Amino acid sequence: MLASLTLLLLCQLAGETLVVLFALPVPGPVLGMVLLFLGLLVRRLSTQQGVPEALQTTASGLLSHLSLLFVPAGVGVMLHLALIEDAWLALGTALVASTLIAIAVSALVMLGVERLTRRAVAEDAP
Repeated sequence: MLASLTLLLLCQLAGETLVVLFALPVPGPVLGMVLLFLGLLVRRLSTQQGVPEALQTTASGLLSHLSLLFVPAGVGVMLHLALIEDAWLALGTALVASTLIAIAVSALVMLGVERLTRRAVAEDAP
C-alpha cells in the first residue's frame, strides 16, 4: 500500500512540477492523473496486464473516504456564509445556468457522436 500511495503522490508531484515549469492552465493533480493513466496504458500495452492489485486496493481505499475531502469545502462555506448571503442571486444564477449549459452541450455532443456512429455504420454496410 505504501508503494502505491507513493506512486500516486509522485504522479501528483510530476503534474504539479509540469504545471509550474510550463505555466499550464491545468491543475497539477489533474495532469498527474493523466500521467498515471498514460503509465497504466503503457503498462497494459507492453505487458498485457491491467491495474496492479496493490494500486487498485489503495485507490479503492482512498475513494471510500473521498467524502472527507469535502469537509474543508464545507468549513469554507460556513466561514464565508455572510458573503454567500450577499451574492446568493448571482451564485444561484451561475449554478443553474452552468448546469443547463452542461446538459445542452452534453446533448449536442451525444447527437454528434450518434450521427458519426450512424454514418460509420452506413459506410461499413455492404
